Amino acid sequence: MKEHDSIPMPVRTSTLLRRMFKAANPQRFLNENEQLFVTPSFTEYLDALCLERKAVREQIIHRAGIERSFGHQLFRGSRKPSRDNVLRLAFGFGIDVDETQIMLRAARKAPLYPRIKRDAAIICGLSRHYTMIEMQTLLSDMGLTELGGERYDHSER
Repeated sequence: MKEHDSIPMPVRTSTLLRRMFKAANPQRFLNENEQLFVTPSFTEYLDALCLERKAVREQIIHRAGIERSFGHQLFRGSRKPSRDNVLRLAFGFGIDVDETQIMLRAARKAPLYPRIKRDAAIICGLSRHYTMIEMQTLLSDMGLTELGGERYDHSER
């Protein structure tokens, strides 16, 4: 990912680990990569993704299947997203699993965990670049709560 303005775009965890293991001096590594340890706000992250992907908010909101005015409130930061709405936006952007984990962290939400059946299904959908409709169909076919469903049932583990 590229860096836009003063918002550092995240580096994949595997890349950061590789750099860390190669570093001769841990203090120097930490100092040189300090900007990578700061998580941007959710709205900053969304704006940076839009810039990087030359995406329009309206298109992302539509592909995410989120109501238009609510979606714009999420982008502006006037509404806090639920974990499911963050995941819906990830499908709207068409981002991969690593970028989705970063987006969840920026939103201060729990990461996807492959030992939870519903999360595992979502990870599969993200890695296969499913559309929102394809993801909802998969969850429904598996008897799992769709993204944006009333309540997430913790028995879906």
